[in-house]
Amino acid sequence: MENKRLELKVGFFFLIGLVVLAILVIAFSKGTSVLRGTYTVRLVASNVGGLKLRASVLLAGVQVGSVSDIILAPDGRSVSIKLNIYKGTTIYRDANFEIDQSGFLGDPYVAIVPTVNQGPVIANNDTVHCEPPFDMLAVARSAGGFIQRVNDTVSKIEASVAELQRTVLNQQTLTNLSAAIANINAASDHANGVVGGLDALVATNAEQVHGAVSNMVFFSQELTQLASNANGVVATNGVAIAGAVSNLQAATATLKQIADDMHAGKGLAGTVLENEELATNVQETVNNLAIASSNLNEFGLWHFLWRHEPPPHTNGPARPHH
Repeated sequence: MENKRLELKVGFFFLIGLVVLAILVIAFSKGTSVLRGTYTVRLVASNVGGLKLRASVLLAGVQVGSVSDIILAPDGRSVSIKLNIYKGTTIYRDANFEIDQSGFLGDPYVAIVPTVNQGPVIANNDTVHCEPPFDMLAVARSAGGFIQRVNDTVSKIEASVAELQRTVLNQQTLTNLSAAIANINAASDHANGVVGGLDALVATNAEQVHGAVSNMVFFSQELTQLASNANGVVATNGVAIAGAVSNLQAATATLKQIADDMHAGKGLAGTVLENEELATNVQETVNNLAIASSNLNEFGLWHFLWRHEPPPHTNGPARPHH
């Protein structure tokens, strides 16, 4: 009987030890502490990336809860993650929820990244969006396609370089290029020689050039002085010049009036021009005067004064005597 009581006591203490040990294990493990109250936050993500139950929930690197449940949506397009957050932990709705990983091969966890801490505070059973984890395999597949495209591009570049070497950088083209460079060098040397000759010409004829420039300057000064004098003459004799211009205008008007009168038959000149017979007599008189002046020039005045025969009287024009 006493042995049986002893066994019961030993079993009871053993059971108490196991319970205490379980509580200590839970308290110092990743699970939720049974000594602290929690509230629930539900996350919706497109992929959990290997997140497991009892995974840690870290706020600014400090554990504030754990993952209590992971449920796949009926359509298979999203996952609902249930978090147990310690009471007294304030999380604002503008915070970012992400699924991260401890190191390169560490366990995944839920990271809460605060921003400006504005807006309402997340309450019990609120649902928020969670960013999916970084998928190394998807990146690797994308990198594989990118590497393939890079290889294709490199192949095209190599083909283009080979074609360039075949069509442009061949021996004939390089020879022509060398000849062109040689011609350019020769032209450059010739240009240098011409420039040197011009420098020598200018240096040799510096005095003549200076004298020509001085003459041009002196000539320009003389022209300036002449222009000034002309301006002075015009300014001084402005009244006389104006009168001369007025006289020229009056003379022009008078000549125009005389021409109009002659054309209209007025005056002696107009009468002569209009009367054909009188114009003929005037013409004959002018011819006789021309003949008389010719005889005077040839025989002199004394020939007419001392000759015995009187000049014949004719109605026609006088004839010269030889």
